[in-house]
Amino acid sequence: MAKTIQVRVDDHLKDSADALFISLGLDTSTAIRIFLTASLDAGGIPFAVARSVDSQSAIQEAINYRKSGGVFLTSKQSLANMREAIRVGVENGI
Repeated sequence: MAKTIQVRVDDHLKDSADALFISLGLDTSTAIRIFLTASLDAGGIPFAVARSVDSQSAIQEAINYRKSGGVFLTSKQSLANMREAIRVGVENGI
């Protein structure tokens, strides 16, 4: 038995998506089925989902943090902290 999915999208998005899928030889329903199948195959969304990071701002923030006395852990310190957290979690049944 087939189920129906209804999604509200703005007219421009729908028209643009329809045009794209038609240019690929698909209808929108087929494109959505492809997306759902690919999601199941990938065990999640089948492409990266991330927000844009302003690297210049991130770098400046790190510089300011360091200048104000902030300390960054070394990779060895970070790994030791993670191993300790895992050990504690295992001991506590987490």
